[in-house]
Amino acid sequence: MSNRSNDNGRAFEYACIKELESSISAYRPVVLNEKSIEASKRAWLAISNEQQEKLILASKAFINLLFDAEPLILENESKSDVVELSINKDSDAEAGDVRDIIIKRQEISWDIGLSMKHNHFAAKHSRLSAKIDFGNKWYGLPCCDDYWLKISPVFENLCKLKEARCAWHDMDDKEISVYLPLLNAFMEEIERANKIDNQIPQRLISYLLGIKDFYKVVSVDRKRLTEIQSFNLRGELNKNGKNSKAKIIIPTADLPDEIILLRLKPNSTNTVEMFLNNGWSLSFRIHNASTIVEPSLKFDIQFVGVPSNIITINCQWENNL
Repeated sequence: MSNRSNDNGRAFEYACIKELESSISAYRPVVLNEKSIEASKRAWLAISNEQQEKLILASKAFINLLFDAEPLILENESKSDVVELSINKDSDAEAGDVRDIIIKRQEISWDIGLSMKHNHFAAKHSRLSAKIDFGNKWYGLPCCDDYWLKISPVFENLCKLKEARCAWHDMDDKEISVYLPLLNAFMEEIERANKIDNQIPQRLISYLLGIKDFYKVVSVDRKRLTEIQSFNLRGELNKNGKNSKAKIIIPTADLPDEIILLRLKPNSTNTVEMFLNNGWSLSFRIHNASTIVEPSLKFDIQFVGVPSNIITINCQWENNL
């Protein structure tokens, strides 16, 4: 992800958490963890007024829908029962919590989270390199010796090209010499792991979606809409309050337990497709993330298909502020 995209994403976090603070405070006490939002606030101040207006519209569009799905946000049981708003640290994502914004009530030990995306739908941007054991990191089963033997020559060559200050666009054969060997080794390793451990499909999805249920919120500027999608894999979302019930029902989705097909995308040299049961499918597009060749490549991992009981709602922006 480029620095500009990253800044817009952080600015979207800031716009959303400020709109949440304003909307919730009309109903009940709310406190904002100011220290946690410092980086997002800097990103917000760095963008244009026009972009700020778009992000405010994107934030306003889905908040009432969130309140309908999560009545515990607004239910006010006592003066001491305060809603706390904060933004997760990057280290939380590394530890498996992919949520960006946390909405919490200490008194009842309850929280929900939002994963904020600006103009993109990628689940993760995981890397491959000569040192990264993706099997161990993604699903807890280390890559085998055969995998390392197959990828080592590719990364050794990339190290030499880096020393020569070679640019990726000067490599006419990168699809054949880099992408395809790595993707083939990647697929073979997943297939090997899957034969050993039938929990691989479930662990893979859990790696991509994290250890806590959440709502994914995507601002799609060109369509002037905000998409909100529920990932209620453990039943942590959509809890009723003592005196209020959810107006929108968010079902629990089933995780996969079978890889049906793993293949190169037809007519592609840089993308792997994975089809799993229970309605899940993924794409893994490998790409270079820099101008100069480096011995590391990124995946753009996206959910091509999700179960029908993962709810997606498009919220149109208002015409003006």
